[in-house]
Amino acid sequence: MAEIEVRKLRKVFGEFIAVRESSFTIHDGEFFVMLGPSGCGKTTTLRMIAGLELPTEGEILLDGEDVTFKRASQRDIAFMFQLFALYPHMNVRQNISFPLRCQGTPRAEIKSRVEETASLLRIDHLLDQPVSRLAGGDRQRVALGRAIVRRPKAFLMDEPLGALDAEFRELMTEELRGLHNRMGATTLYVTHDQLEAMSMADRIMVMNHGVIEQLATPQEIYDRPATMFVADFIGSPSMSMLHFEGAVEPGQNSVPMNGSRIPVPTLREGRANGELVLGVRPEHVTLSDASDFRGEIFGMEYLGTTQVLTIQTHHGTIKARVPSDNHVAVGETVGLELRSERLVVFEGEKGRALKSDLYLTPDRSGQNRREGAHG
Repeated sequence: MAEIEVRKLRKVFGEFIAVRESSFTIHDGEFFVMLGPSGCGKTTTLRMIAGLELPTEGEILLDGEDVTFKRASQRDIAFMFQLFALYPHMNVRQNISFPLRCQGTPRAEIKSRVEETASLLRIDHLLDQPVSRLAGGDRQRVALGRAIVRRPKAFLMDEPLGALDAEFRELMTEELRGLHNRMGATTLYVTHDQLEAMSMADRIMVMNHGVIEQLATPQEIYDRPATMFVADFIGSPSMSMLHFEGAVEPGQNSVPMNGSRIPVPTLREGRANGELVLGVRPEHVTLSDASDFRGEIFGMEYLGTTQVLTIQTHHGTIKARVPSDNHVAVGETVGLELRSERLVVFEGEKGRALKSDLYLTPDRSGQNRREGAHG
């Protein structure tokens, strides 16, 4: 397997800029996910790495070799599409072995590698079955097998679970991550589904309008979003945004809201007068009669052990995930307490998170180090 390095990659279609000066590294053996909405540039980036699109500017290195303008067939990369693209007139064995037969691999080696791959994917009992009779999950395994059997340097997957129903998608998410762990493969995976990304990725690169918004581990992206876009895109429900006007200074540990002060992690940078936004996750909101920060409930979503309340305040709408045995009703005014050490302050105009003690995390030696908001 191999490391993939992308340097200042840019792609322009006419006057439309699809990818803007992207630079990142996918480490050897890493499960790396590109996440974002449709049209954000993630598939275009993937296609440039695969050799299916040529970049307007920038470099792509595979295992230290510059492959920027090499053909896809010269890159030793296996590409897997959303559609299975299996050969319907062939059985499972023939589909999996097809790349090896095209390369002129000896028959004995083909047989050995196909059986090894089928065993790895737990479809060895289906090798002589026609693919037209297989369920969606098994067809996906066959498509994976055809990619794996080549033993490429890296696997590139463009929303491979998008054609599956919810039950098979959840199963295949577990299977893909388990397969990655067994193989130690370098994998680049593209999706718009945050649940797939959060459950499988070692690191996630969130994109929007061709720009990398944040590159970090799933936990870092959820706990410490670098921008308002990331905070809104990640999480279900997403982070609530409460707007207020004012100025903040380095060392400040509260912000003005609702006629009082809301404690926040100590800020490490300031912001002049203007719109600011306080971000809070639903699970970091609790109900409290003693709180001066109040709002009116206008929505309730029952989720079994918890319920999600939608509450209107003077500073915007806030979601609160509370136990189901909290007896409240639509139209009721409630007091709100926010978990101060988990709050994020954003610049309203730029949407960028202000650095604070929230972005201080322990390193391996146990010492605190400050991380940039962009990981």
